[in-house]
Amino acid sequence: MARTAPGVRLLPNAITILALCAGLSAVMFALRGQPNAAIAATAVAALLDGLDGRLARLLDATSKIGAELDSLSDNVSFGVAPALTLYVWGLHDTPNYGWVVALVFAMCMTLRLARFNTLLVDPDQPPFAKEFFVGVPAPAAALLALMPLMAALQFGDGWWSSEPAVAAWMIACAALAISRVPTLSLKTIKVSPKAVAPLLVLVGVLAAAVIVYPLGALIVAMAVYLGHVPYAVYRHRWLARHPEAWDVPPKERRAIRRRHGRRLAVRPALRGRVTAGALRGVREPRRDQAGRDVREGRRSENQR
Repeated sequence: MARTAPGVRLLPNAITILALCAGLSAVMFALRGQPNAAIAATAVAALLDGLDGRLARLLDATSKIGAELDSLSDNVSFGVAPALTLYVWGLHDTPNYGWVVALVFAMCMTLRLARFNTLLVDPDQPPFAKEFFVGVPAPAAALLALMPLMAALQFGDGWWSSEPAVAAWMIACAALAISRVPTLSLKTIKVSPKAVAPLLVLVGVLAAAVIVYPLGALIVAMAVYLGHVPYAVYRHRWLARHPEAWDVPPKERRAIRRRHGRRLAVRPALRGRVTAGALRGVREPRRDQAGRDVREGRRSENQR
């Protein structure tokens, strides 16, 4: 079995270091009053964070130091950098209150990363757990927290740029990060060969949108990400109720879902038909003026 060259094994760690530099640069841009550059640096850090792990697994270059370095880099890039960026931009008018909010956000990101590391070695997770994250991942939570700043730069000041709104939004994003809400993991999404060409066209359109309207494209992307959360919750609950779908390909899983959907649709209809048919065959007994059943009266006379 061929071993990976030492120089190639350093490549994922080098990308992690670049992500750390991007996160620290976001802090520098925020302190200089350059919010556009701070958002761009955070987005670059998120992109690099998505590449280093995939590249390490592809090159068989995973290591303990790489995992620890990745967590430390994420803590700075997606915990400290967004908290300081938003504090300098919209929370500095009331320093004590705004600083508490920034601290809460940074601490929640740290707790989220610590929990992620412990779940990697948890043997009690079901097989389908690898398809989901527990809570919103740190890069997504950081970009979500920056949405008020993006909206202010794109549309101007409004209610979204007020200090209470920014503080409440940061707390909400921090709560999503440390919550148990399942979110989809892009690492396990499989693309069929028929969808490769349309997907590449979509990537080109998204790249053009990011180049022409960078802030607007980021806002739309984050809104779409928030919109997928209810679907992720539904999918997680469905898989938890159907163990037969845990280890099957996506095509068979869709067949199982359709089969269960047909059963749920047929049963109420059949029950409704049977009830209606039974009600048609039942006649109410005739009663006399005293309210007695006429058939009962006839039966009593016959018995006599």
